[in-house]
Amino acid sequence: CIDSKETTTFKAQKGSKDIIKILFEHLTVSFELSNVIVDQSLKDQIFSREAGRICYTIIQAEAKQTNGNVFRRNLLNRLQQKFKAREETRKRSTQEWVCLVSFICNIFDYLKVKNCLLVLIVNPLYFSLLISLSQVDCLVLQLHRIGDQLEKMNMQLMDELFNLLRDGFLLQEDLSSMGRLLLLEILEFRAGGWTLSETAQKYYYSEVTD
Repeated sequence: CIDSKETTTFKAQKGSKDIIKILFEHLTVSFELSNVIVDQSLKDQIFSREAGRICYTIIQAEAKQTNGNVFRRNLLNRLQQKFKAREETRKRSTQEWVCLVSFICNIFDYLKVKNCLLVLIVNPLYFSLLISLSQVDCLVLQLHRIGDQLEKMNMQLMDELFNLLRDGFLLQEDLSSMGRLLLLEILEFRAGGWTLSETAQKYYYSEVTD
């Protein structure tokens, strides 16, 4: 329910303040702190959506207080490790895989990092997602969030991705009606320049609500 989601988001926000307080008091824990955030993000999808803002705030604070980047460096190293093991994660747990995708895209959106491993991580991340409704939902959510940014970085790869999405929409027999609706919506979203007309918004969101 909405109240539950709001409570969870509030807890995540409160948690971010507590984490930042720890950083100010114990700057030497930056290494361990990044591990805690990564581990928690892979368990809790709501937290994974807040993690980008949390990490961005910590990185800014660390740079200001100590002119260091221990937290940032270890965070990116952990993400690289998780990305290398992505297939094992996907096979082991759909929930953990969805959390991983949400976390990485959230980090990408907040840090706006270019020419580093985040570019390498985010681009190919979507090609294994059309297995369950939760994965399709995750894919669509992240493309709404950062799809236009990724397209500017690599138009060819985005074209290839959307060719796969069209094939999935047309040819994947075991795709649920809701999954098919989500794919149709994101196809139209990109075709419209990463936006939907008012009529399309009313159609898709009324269908999802129903």
